[in-house]
Amino acid sequence: MKKEQLLTFLGPSLAVAPEAVLLQKQERNRYTLETLQLTLNEIETVPAYFAYPNTGNGPYPLVIFNHSHGGNFEVGKSELIKSSGYLQQESYLDTLIEAGYAVGAIDMWGFEERQGKKESELFKEFLLKGHTLWGLRLYDDQQFLTYLSSRAEVNPDKVATIGMSMGAMMSWWLAAIDDRVKVIVDIAGQAEYEALIKTRGLDHHNFYYYIPGILEKHTTADIQKMIAPRPRLSLVGRNDPLCPLEGVLHLNQELQSIYEKFDRSNNWQCKLVTGGHQETKEMRELWKQFLEKHL
Repeated sequence: MKKEQLLTFLGPSLAVAPEAVLLQKQERNRYTLETLQLTLNEIETVPAYFAYPNTGNGPYPLVIFNHSHGGNFEVGKSELIKSSGYLQQESYLDTLIEAGYAVGAIDMWGFEERQGKKESELFKEFLLKGHTLWGLRLYDDQQFLTYLSSRAEVNPDKVATIGMSMGAMMSWWLAAIDDRVKVIVDIAGQAEYEALIKTRGLDHHNFYYYIPGILEKHTTADIQKMIAPRPRLSLVGRNDPLCPLEGVLHLNQELQSIYEKFDRSNNWQCKLVTGGHQETKEMRELWKQFLEKHL
């Protein structure tokens, strides 16, 4: 599968040259936190957080944090700072800063400071206008990466992306369409379309994840193979109903094969661990080690 084919399914972007307005800058003991209002698309500005260490020698490796869904549209980028009930208590911001990374997060369409129109309304409106909600969320993420890569605090050659649930799917999709992402961690987001259909699990995920015609000629595995041979860690709870086990195992088999062809078998890791649709303490330790090794 070629990138151009995948982008056709996602629909045209509404991208513009990224611009930023600094709303607030907080100097804290270990890091600096910026609150930004970004111009990333033609329709509306995008609230964002960007943080970087106050110690060590920059520029720093960058981690793009993609927030989850959870049906809670009041929480978006703030999940980076405050965590949530299904994530570990220590925030991603604290964990990533402690490891020496810069980190950024935006509110996805419909979340937190971008509320107003319901997700179903956005899905329908964009579809009528020839776009997809999933595609426009991904394009905002790409534009955010473009902006952060221009910052003096960031090493644009060392970029990772991470998230859980919707954020996990955002992470591996972003890597599939953008080679600038060098390391990928997805938690509770290995949801194969085909397995969701077979297990009648489509309603476990909201409108955003569905793209007209995507399975007509391509598979979920085809999309994920576009990430190879870049390092990727996929963490899934054994009892996660949102990631049918049959699909997780099938994707693992397909990806093992493609990574072997690149002679990069160790760059693909799929870990089935104890738990459900959550980030467990074990998962937190596993992804910290993975980023330390590859980023």
